[in-house]
Amino acid sequence: MQHKESLSNFNLSILWFGAAISLAEIITGALIAPLGLSKGLLAIFIGHVIGCFILLLAGQIGAKEQLPAIETTRLSFGNLGAPFFAILNIIQLVGWTGVMIANGTAAISSLTPFNTSMVSVLIAGLIALWIIIGFNKMKWLNLAAVISLFIVSILLGVITFGSHETVTFTSADFLSFGMAIELSIVMPLSWLPLISDYTMLSKSKKFGPTSSAIGYFLGSTFMYVIGLGAALYAGTSDIAVILSAAGLPVIAILIVILSTLTTTFLDVYSAAVSFNVLKKANTKVVSLFICIFGAILAILVPTSQYENFLYLIGSAFAPMFAILLTDYFLLRKGNTSTPNGYLNLGIWAIGVIIYRFMMQVDTPIGNSLPTMLIVMVLMWGIQRLKVRIHS
Repeated sequence: MQHKESLSNFNLSILWFGAAISLAEIITGALIAPLGLSKGLLAIFIGHVIGCFILLLAGQIGAKEQLPAIETTRLSFGNLGAPFFAILNIIQLVGWTGVMIANGTAAISSLTPFNTSMVSVLIAGLIALWIIIGFNKMKWLNLAAVISLFIVSILLGVITFGSHETVTFTSADFLSFGMAIELSIVMPLSWLPLISDYTMLSKSKKFGPTSSAIGYFLGSTFMYVIGLGAALYAGTSDIAVILSAAGLPVIAILIVILSTLTTTFLDVYSAAVSFNVLKKANTKVVSLFICIFGAILAILVPTSQYENFLYLIGSAFAPMFAILLTDYFLLRKGNTSTPNGYLNLGIWAIGVIIYRFMMQVDTPIGNSLPTMLIVMVLMWGIQRLKVRIHS
């Protein structure tokens, strides 16, 4: 069934490119700076290839089944799992909303004399206005915002990469190559519980998810590279210091506001979609409440644990989507018959434990991919055992 509101391949690619043009991507790219330029670039590319391929597969399920992201979890976890993962997704999206508003607030406050609480309320108000008007009516403004952000980011890149002076990070800032890949994988993974909210609206079931994944890959890779170069130029991953060091105070405010709007809108909207799994409600009203909660978090809770927050997302959603993708594409091959929800939830719990354990192991390909592969092999083995028992 085609939804009333549909998105073209172009609109989807721009939407997801815009989602990637954000402070969160710059900040995460900046965290990779201790590796240096050449190794950092390689880690960013490898991580995004892995992460965006997984994102593409998740988007294909939503497009084919015409279901939002969290609803697709019913295919593997049944009625038991979908509400559970909806709650997890709402929690992570409220967290993302708070992180995005807080990062925007910190950057703007460092460049203006305004009070931080006032700036947080202002940013939340602009997001609320975006929600009230709606994405379809705002898609051309969204396109203009994405183009503006892209141009400004190119300018920041020219300034930072045009400098021949780079900072050498100390041993205290050590980051392994595998950890850098993980930081590059985990950002696309954070969008796994959201992508089908939009690919289910795609006019083309075949090319809509591909357009989305390519749009995100190009935008996110670019912003990570900008963050990496800027951190090497400024000697810090602090976005406010980076923008000030680049001599872009006015443009900095523009990029902060626009990137916060384009990305956070997706967070609050998808949180509302997940809420509808629990209880039917007006999407715009729920989105506005999520926006308010995010603003409160931004004002009251420090974001110093941002990196740990990313790893927490990975530990919850990497094994969940490993199960969904394995079940849908390999074991049942699109058959949407009633799943064994309890068994799959048990495998998910094991996957979370494996991820947390893998965080203590320095692998050259990060934590998410080994965890997902182990979970996939575990699922496959259990399936073969069940076939033997019943034969």
